[in-house]
Amino acid sequence: MGRRVQAKARKSGGAGPSAGSQPLRQPRADAAPAPAGGKKAARPARADVASTGLRAATPSAKSLAGRRIQVRRSSVHGRGVFAVQAIPAGTELIEYEGETISWEEALRRHPHDPSQPDHTFYFHIDDARVIDGNIGGNASRWINHSCEPNCEAEEDGDRVFIKALRDIASGEELSFDYGLIIDERYTPALKKRFACHCGSTHCRGTMLAPKR
Repeated sequence: MGRRVQAKARKSGGAGPSAGSQPLRQPRADAAPAPAGGKKAARPARADVASTGLRAATPSAKSLAGRRIQVRRSSVHGRGVFAVQAIPAGTELIEYEGETISWEEALRRHPHDPSQPDHTFYFHIDDARVIDGNIGGNASRWINHSCEPNCEAEEDGDRVFIKALRDIASGEELSFDYGLIIDERYTPALKKRFACHCGSTHCRGTMLAPKR
């Protein structure tokens, strides 16, 4: 059984990998705060802290995901991932794929797009490693945030899988709670910078995780 993952963003000084359009797009496993990556909140041989490695899902897993989900334009943000058939609760939908790199390398690569510095495809594995979904990634990097998500990210070793939290209807957009964590005071400006547009009646107005 895997461990639930919360995407979290990390900010070092004035710059650094931070929350983006999706999960992961950002950072760490269990509930305690830690650096995070972006989708936007975990590939083949396990890479050590200084090295990188690409992990690919098996062709059968990829083809199965392709029959269940599809990337389309989203009313929430940019692109999104939608169910193309009914999906039962508990279904493992897709692995968050990409290149596993160190946080030092993630900081060096940041930002992926200078015009959108808060939009990354990083997903935090632990305090030493992050998945860069921009390199070797798949449709999972386009899953948007929601304060009332229908999916969750679950960690299994150094891998992260997206699973259905509840039954999902055909045509419904997939989402999970990024729970972004930034080690600084949550000012109105910061919350606005990471504003949420999920439209849920329980929307907290930001993709940032509530302070404890």
